[in-house]
Amino acid sequence: MERILATEEAPLKHGTVGCVAVDAMGRLAAATSTGGISKQLQGRVGDSPIIGAGTWAKDGVVAISCTGDGEAFIQGAVAHDVFARMAYGGQDVASAATDTFAAECDRRGSTDGLIAVTGNRQVFLCHNSAMMFAAFTEGHDVDTWI
Repeated sequence: MERILATEEAPLKHGTVGCVAVDAMGRLAAATSTGGISKQLQGRVGDSPIIGAGTWAKDGVVAISCTGDGEAFIQGAVAHDVFARMAYGGQDVASAATDTFAAECDRRGSTDGLIAVTGNRQVFLCHNSAMMFAAFTEGHDVDTWI
């Protein structure tokens, strides 16, 4: 690994695409597709296929998709932690996501972001990176955020 890091010039890059959705009945869904991360050992498994790490959805509560350093999401079960703070702790989505990021991502020094939507269509974007691209649509109108 040291040899690879010494010879590779490209910085670590993320290429995650995430989606959260709520339908007309208030049912929630989340999906995350990773672009992978460079300079990793063969066989590394990131957070995308691990339910609760970077992806979680529970009808009546929240749908979440995360992007960033998968190790932080895995170690902190970040998506599930946001859900648990809402479902069991009574927090709203903004407080739950912000508190989870402080407890699990910021303290690890990772650079991360998440999108979330609740059953009552409250959309929330949280990140500790310089920027994060996101879009929201309801009907035919599209809002974008950077």
